[in-house]
Amino acid sequence: MLILGIESSCDETAAAVVENGAAIRSNIIYSQIATHKKYGGVVPELASREHLEKIEDVVDEALKKAGVTYAEIDGIAVTQGPGLVGSLLVGINFAKGVAFAAGKPIVGVNHIEGHVYSVAFEFPPPEYPALALIVSGGHTNLFLIPEPEKYKLVARTRDDAAGEAFDKVSKLIGLGYPGGPVIDRLAKLGNKRAIIFPLAEIKEKDGSGLSLDFSFSGLKTAVLRYVRENQIEPVADPNHPSEQILDLCAGFQNAVVRALVRSLRKASERYRPRTILLAGGVACNSELRAAVQKLADDFKIPAYIPSPVFTTDNAAMIAAAGYPKLLRGECAPWDMSADVSLRLPNVDVEEAPKKKQRYRL
Repeated sequence: MLILGIESSCDETAAAVVENGAAIRSNIIYSQIATHKKYGGVVPELASREHLEKIEDVVDEALKKAGVTYAEIDGIAVTQGPGLVGSLLVGINFAKGVAFAAGKPIVGVNHIEGHVYSVAFEFPPPEYPALALIVSGGHTNLFLIPEPEKYKLVARTRDDAAGEAFDKVSKLIGLGYPGGPVIDRLAKLGNKRAIIFPLAEIKEKDGSGLSLDFSFSGLKTAVLRYVRENQIEPVADPNHPSEQILDLCAGFQNAVVRALVRSLRKASERYRPRTILLAGGVACNSELRAAVQKLADDFKIPAYIPSPVFTTDNAAMIAAAGYPKLLRGECAPWDMSADVSLRLPNVDVEEAPKKKQRYRL
């Protein structure tokens, strides 16, 4: 089965042709970073306009590279949400037009579920239950997946997403947008123990203990306070930062990674997954990738960490997520529209029984 995937949730216009949910025939991505860089972040109106300008060419290129026509496509999967409403509508309306003209079934895909399926191209099917840490500029969530297409949200950010924190700290110290890649690069040159930033401690609402949820607003405030107290000026040349900036990048990045992995470790102890998945744009971060791999090694289970091209927004993952739905014969109604707050279904899952502890006197 050949699936045409279309992704336009934020600032990448992407199209892909994927065979049987795992074999990529083409994967075309047009990035808008150059457009938004001077504004220090994504400007929604500019993003939707650029999607309009590029989507036809991107889809045509994906079909051409795959060596297929619309007539040979078996179905279309398009991102329905979450994301920027204007950007989502461009992809959805284009996909509906193609589906109508070619007489093909179409399904809407949750963007976060797409990230879960980003592991489909380089790894065998995960063993379940699995834990999926999805970290990007717009999302920071931890899901327990007891079986395919079943999700239990076990942790989420209470405020900023991790990727957003990277962008804001980068802007604060003059490193520009996007912040993740440049901070990752400079952090390797700094001392992550020179500046130790505190991690947020979030209590459960019922007072039963600490929550698995994330919070990065306090970390941003701590960085801002450190910058002001030490009178650190924004970097004039990102290619020649001071040692203080290098240490700041290293300390900040280490704090984000510690927060993410701390919750992932607690969830692993609680739910005893058989596979750990890491996806989303921040999954490109070298320190996070290494820390998640080490955690998985500690638990003696595999870590599925896709190559960077699959962790950032792409249409191949949308096609892969749409494949089982189209295989079942699902088809979205013609009035399908963007849903900026679209959520994955949250199923009830019993926690794994705790192992008996043996103590020596």
